Amino acid sequence: MVPLAALAMPRAVAHDLGLVAPGTAANTALTLGPMVVWVLVAVLLSRRPLATLLAAGTGYGVLLGLMHNLAWSTAWGGDPPRLGGSLAGAWPPATEELLMRGATGLSSLAIGTVLGLVVGALAWGIQELARRYGVRLPLTTGASPARPWRAPRR
Repeated sequence: MVPLAALAMPRAVAHDLGLVAPGTAANTALTLGPMVVWVLVAVLLSRRPLATLLAAGTGYGVLLGLMHNLAWSTAWGGDPPRLGGSLAGAWPPATEELLMRGATGLSSLAIGTVLGLVVGALAWGIQELARRYGVRLPLTTGASPARPWRAPRR
């Protein structure tokens, strides 16, 4: 799961450091490319694609939260987000930053987990359709998990 989670990190790094503009082809490739790989890996190599990608998504959420917090100063350029409304100025700046960073970490974890759930459901659906139509997937043919591409011995 860790390699799958890490596969999605270049987009977060590029976004946080301002290396790729939103809406560009590069950003789209960095966003969708890892998800396509996630689905392919889960469909072809996992007996439980939903659980596999839920775990990968949760791992990605943790890494995403870490990345956002590590790149905090660079991403916000000296103008970090602040609490607003009736909470504006209610706490010292250090406490406010701690709250904002914590919220960023929690939202990153939620985003990764939901992404894993959605992509995992997609992979599960593809795998179920393949089974219904008689498509033999590597791990459903009895192949060894260490070598899923090999046909079972008879």
